[in-house]
Formats: sequence, structure tokens, C-alpha cells
Amino acid sequence: MSLQICVLASGSSGNCTLVRSAETAILVDAGLSARETTRRLESVGCPLAHIRAICLSHEHSDHTAGVSVLHRRHKIPLFANSGTIAGLRLDANEQLAWNVFQTGSPFAIGGLRVEPFSVPHDASDPVGFVVGDGATRVGVVTDMGSATHLIRERLRSCRAIVLEANHDVAMLQDSERPWSLKQRILGRQGHLSNEHAADLIADIAGPGLEHIFLAHLSSECNCAELALKTAVQRLEKLGHRHVRVSLSYPNQISDVWHAA
Repeated sequence: MSLQICVLASGSSGNCTLVRSAETAILVDAGLSARETTRRLESVGCPLAHIRAICLSHEHSDHTAGVSVLHRRHKIPLFANSGTIAGLRLDANEQLAWNVFQTGSPFAIGGLRVEPFSVPHDASDPVGFVVGDGATRVGVVTDMGSATHLIRERLRSCRAIVLEANHDVAMLQDSERPWSLKQRILGRQGHLSNEHAADLIADIAGPGLEHIFLAHLSSECNCAELALKTAVQRLEKLGHRHVRVSLSYPNQISDVWHAA
């Protein structure tokens, strides 16, 4: 089996992405219940027992809600940096065994090489991930307020990327959300807009990039068709018609991308 990636869930209600090779399967984030995670994994032919690790991008509950049960009941190893671990709101009596990684330092899980890199978001030490099997690399970056040079350089070598396209700026500004929340979302450590996601895609797109999954779309301040149109039109304008752009969803599984 070649390297595969699919988004089991994406949005404020829960985020979880499956990356697997012939010998190793991991989850990036675990924002669904253990039962729902199991159900969605089985629907793509990956039993929960095959999951070798959960890698956490940051501590927010929409990325970590299922962590405790998946670890305690199903013995799935947990990987996170110390900032994320410290930021988790766990029961005082709850003891979880952590594999602590350093942001910026790659580590191995079975046959996969996982590279965590820093991203700007309002969390303790948030990261994105590039995961590779030696032949192919994929990226997962779902919460970030701006696309830094580091992010661009890390994603440039990926063939498939899960990338945030959280909001349309006009829809957010016209919404009834509190001004303070709007400012947080629009800030450098908030969330990426459709336009900024398209800017990033246009900058890193090359002959090796094949697939973009748009992720973490706001249900109130975005429109799936608009997010898709913004990214596709930007790619077509630059002549990158070979890059496929698809959506990820809170209540259903995305397409599955696999290396040819």
C-alpha cells in the first residue's frame, strides 16, 4: 500500500486525520469520540487496532476530545510536545503516558517519519505535521492565523496537504459574532481565511503537488463552494490544473488520497 491520507472529520465540532502506509497508520488529532473515530476508521478499511499513534497538533478540545478514552481503553500511544500536554484540561486524577516530541525535531512511528513544525495559533505550542514514508510526504496544517515562511517551506515538498480555509473575511465581519472574537480569528494567531489559504496554495504549488483538502471551514462564516472556488481559481490562473482541491467535513469522511 502506498501512502494514504484522508480527513475523518474537520471543523469546530472535531478534527481527526488518518495517515497510513503499508505498515503504519497514525491519527493526527483526535477530536471525535472513541466510538465515532472507530466507526469512521472502519468505513475506510482501517480497524482502530491498526492505529499506532495519535499525534496532537495542539490542546484545543476540537482536536483532543477523544484522546483519553482512545489511550486508556484502546492503548493507543500519544505523541505531543510539552506545551500541548501542559495546556490540556485533564482530570486531576487522570494519568496519561506521553511520548514527548520537540517542535522542529522529526521522530519515527513505525515506518513513518513525522516532522512537527511551529505554526502561529492561540495555543501553547501549536504545530503542523509533515508525514512521510521515505518516498512520499503529506502535510496537515489545520489551525493557523498566518502562513509563515517556515510553513511554506515545510509544505513545499508535500504531494497532498490538509490545509485550513476557515472563513470568508466579509462573512466573518458581517456576522453577529462579538468583535473580540472576530479580532481573534482575523489575527496572526487566529485562523486562515479562504484568500490567505489560496495565497499559500499558489505559493507552494508545483509539479509535485497533487491534492489539497480544505479543512476547518466555519459553518457560520464560510461557504464550502466559495472556499473551493477561491482555491481552484487561484490554481487555474497559475496553470496548476493538475492539482485537485476537495473539501473535508465535520459529519462525513473526505476523499482518500493515495500516492500512485
